Amino acid sequence: MKPLDPRLLRLSRTARGFIVAAAGTGVLRTLATIAIAWGIAAAVTLGVDAVRDGSVPDAFTPALALLGTAFVVRAVAAWATDDLAARAAAKVKSELRATVLARAAERGPSWLAERSSAAFATTLGPGLDALDAYFGRYLPQLALTAIATPMLVVAIGLGDLTSGLIVLCALPVIPVFMILIGLATQALQRKQSDALAKLGGAFTEAVEGLATLKVFGRARRQVGRIGTVTDEYRRGTVGVLRLSFVSGFALELAASLSVALVAVSIGIRLVDDSLGLGAAMFVLVLAPEAFAPIRQVGADFHAAQDGVEASTAVLDVLDDTTAPAARPGAVPAADHLVLDRLTVRRPDVVIGPLDLRAGPGTIVVLAGPSGSGKSSLIAAVRGALPHDGTVTVPGPDGSTVAERTTWADQRPRLVRGTIAENVALSATPDEPAVRTALGEAGLGLDPRLQVGSGGSGLSGGQAQRVAVARALYRARRTGTQLVLLDEPTSALDADAEAHVVRTLRRLADDGAVVVVASHRPAVVAAADVRVDVRPDGAVAVARVDGRPGDAVAVTRADGVRA
Repeated sequence: MKPLDPRLLRLSRTARGFIVAAAGTGVLRTLATIAIAWGIAAAVTLGVDAVRDGSVPDAFTPALALLGTAFVVRAVAAWATDDLAARAAAKVKSELRATVLARAAERGPSWLAERSSAAFATTLGPGLDALDAYFGRYLPQLALTAIATPMLVVAIGLGDLTSGLIVLCALPVIPVFMILIGLATQALQRKQSDALAKLGGAFTEAVEGLATLKVFGRARRQVGRIGTVTDEYRRGTVGVLRLSFVSGFALELAASLSVALVAVSIGIRLVDDSLGLGAAMFVLVLAPEAFAPIRQVGADFHAAQDGVEASTAVLDVLDDTTAPAARPGAVPAADHLVLDRLTVRRPDVVIGPLDLRAGPGTIVVLAGPSGSGKSSLIAAVRGALPHDGTVTVPGPDGSTVAERTTWADQRPRLVRGTIAENVALSATPDEPAVRTALGEAGLGLDPRLQVGSGGSGLSGGQAQRVAVARALYRARRTGTQLVLLDEPTSALDADAEAHVVRTLRRLADDGAVVVVASHRPAVVAAADVRVDVRPDGAVAVARVDGRPGDAVAVTRADGVRA
């Protein structure tokens, strides 16, 4: 594992600036450390002279002043480093999250669908939060080590060449220990990172499927499953901590033995008067400081491993060479929804081909059992899923498919905020328009009512109608001529469902093409055009007799056009 991934510096301007700033404070701290050693040596030597001569030398007060000033400078430099590290960590995390989300948006939903959403969220959330230790401890210490160690070795060599050579020969022992320990912890740390992603995935899946689990009486079993995964993560964490403590002990032992060699050498030469007391004190104070940075960077590296793993995972995503999804451009004007040989290829089934032509005022219902491919067809129509064939979306000349389309997913996907903000997807919603949309969806809630993440505080039916109101709000305000709704009434009772169906009829009567994926009888009965999607991927299209609507191209179940 690399001590410093160059991709991080390449992708984050803040990280580059922080390294330079940390190097500057590192120089200041090192000079202050040398001044402290010189001040201690001078104070001790002058104190011995004062005892011998019976008077305090004039240089004693300046030596103490220099010593106090050096301590203050070192403390200020250390504080500045910590402050810079906290600011840099927050900004780099924000930069990486924004960059990854932008890259995911560029590559489209199909790219994201190939990855575990729980693992992706865990990496971007608590995974990147571990960069606090990486920037707060490891990188400042790495910069300090790169600057302080050579300066301190040179200072020791100038004070006593023999001690300088001993330190120079003993220093490589610590990096060797670090490399050996790093090889031992690399696999363990990666396993721990995978365990965290697994824990996040297990919890997210259990929450998402909680309603289904309760229906089938399997909710209690998830407690044991999550408990097992959590226990595995706990044991792994204890193992990482144990190895970190052992590695810290090994580094401390190596540094202590190296300093002991310097101390023994100095003691012997003090006895035979081949080394002065001042030089001996200066070298003896600096010797531990020479080993401290490289020893500490090893300990901090292991403490920051979670952040290193998370940043590596994020940088791997950014380095993914998958071609970005083609950005939809402006398309010519059209007044009909036209599907020409639309085919969606899933790993388990090929859906289509589907031929359809629907004009303003038409409600098209995609009917079929769950999992047959209704949502896939809607995703293909709105351009979010790769497909064969062509899709023509009604709308004015020069607009994009996204600008011509309103879409409501089968999951409400509500966020923390007011109902009005969720309906308008804006921090400054048009409250009268929001009230109108909520009324059309059959929901009499106060638009200023606060809801939690995921719609907590609302029932399933209320959350679903907020999503329907969101679609109605956009369709009315922007005049989109195609409205796509995926299972908009699956959580509603009969009365609420009838209200939503009447609203969809009014929306179609106002000139929109409304496409609804649903297996609810009341919704299917409201269709002008019905598309039956079968589990084997075959589709059958027919206009319902007596309903308004345009000409419809019909595809039989065998795929042959009638």
